[in-house]
Amino acid sequence: MASTTARHLSPPLEVHPDRLLPADPGIRAIARRLYDNVRDLPVISPHGHVDAGLLLEDRPFRDPATLLVAPDHYVTRLLHADGVPLSDLGVGQGELSEAAARQAWRLLCERWHVYQGTPMRFWLEAQLAEIFGVTLVPSAGTAELIYDQIAASLADHAFRPRALYERFGISVLATTDDPCADLSAHAALAADPAWRGRVIPTFRPDRYLEPAQDGWADAVARLGATADVDTGDYAGYVEALEQRRRHFVAHGAVSADHSHADVRTDPLEPAEAERIYRAALTGNAGPAEATAFRRHMLLEMARMSCDDGLVMTLHPGVRRDHHAPTAERYGVDVGADIPIRVEFTDALRPLLGRFGTHPGFHLVVFTVDETVWSRELAPLAGFYPSVYVGVPWWFLDAPDAVGRFRAAVTETAGFSRTSGFIDDTRAFCSIPARHDMARRVEAGFLARLVAEHRLGESEATDIAVNLVSGQPKKVFKL
Repeated sequence: MASTTARHLSPPLEVHPDRLLPADPGIRAIARRLYDNVRDLPVISPHGHVDAGLLLEDRPFRDPATLLVAPDHYVTRLLHADGVPLSDLGVGQGELSEAAARQAWRLLCERWHVYQGTPMRFWLEAQLAEIFGVTLVPSAGTAELIYDQIAASLADHAFRPRALYERFGISVLATTDDPCADLSAHAALAADPAWRGRVIPTFRPDRYLEPAQDGWADAVARLGATADVDTGDYAGYVEALEQRRRHFVAHGAVSADHSHADVRTDPLEPAEAERIYRAALTGNAGPAEATAFRRHMLLEMARMSCDDGLVMTLHPGVRRDHHAPTAERYGVDVGADIPIRVEFTDALRPLLGRFGTHPGFHLVVFTVDETVWSRELAPLAGFYPSVYVGVPWWFLDAPDAVGRFRAAVTETAGFSRTSGFIDDTRAFCSIPARHDMARRVEAGFLARLVAEHRLGESEATDIAVNLVSGQPKKVFKL
């Protein structure tokens, strides 16, 4: 094989069995035992962005770059920061030619050094070595050899999406979907006798709650048409959202996902909500009114979750499309979103005052501002039975950040008030690597508690298993 004949050109790609486990030999031995109990447990992915159509159609992946580079903004953003145009990486380019795919792959390999010390390096190495059997370190000299090896694998039926789903040990995979989506791919998968997996939609209504966004009135009209409800007034608009949520529940959804600049949930009087809504439909609502309406509607989303049972997840505090020219050229979700500070204690008080003790209401709160873990989120989850702290995600889904999260949250909220790991990825092949990273870090954290005699090892084993299996099932009602 190409990788064998060229092995002398490069040092071998080594994925160490003890990676991310504690350096202290005694604690590492405990962590190994804990990790051994969870390493092969099924993957539960209750928040992600893989397209259900990928598994329905089960077509071979086109090429290594389309699979591993272009869809993964964690990967492409660092290359962009190093001076590589996103277009050269296949972002926003549609189907890539063979030459374009090889160019994107070559750029990744030539600039492999930009990933040193990052979780992206961990994920990429795991994908290359454990999925595709690559034994060469990516570089300018090995790029073509690695590309050819992966391309040859992708031609094999064992590397099609459904086969990889089973190989990855995924038991549940949640997608993220527009409220107007017909969810036909989910329905077809569920009805397919040859399909043994579980893929569920997630209700994501952000664009319909933000009157200040361009195209909001047209989106609301489309929402009404899809729900077959007149959205000419506020009551019809609310009814349309409720109807579409029921449609998602009927197709297996367990959660509704929300991401705004903040999580203020200040209520409006019904007459004021109606006034702002009508003004927004005609483009006459000011910025402050639009923000007030969105905050009121986030409160309404919590009410609806109490009614229909969808878990409410929040991940605020990100300035979307920070670089406008990039958004104009490539669209959204290409790595140009940047975190901002966010406040939760006062912002969520109206919501929690009404629904925080409602039976069956689950509110999972994520953040990319780790300063609030111990100050706000852990205390909230340590009191309100509805609140769970979402594990680190996005800019914080990294080994050291996950460790800081556990240290910040556990003393106040324990393990039972957290969500279980989410991978939040569009890059299908990175799912097992991301979950494996979390399992290793959690094993290390628990091993330290065992070594300090703060937990017994059997107790720590139960916790490790529960964080992987029991907790996400409980929190996301799976």
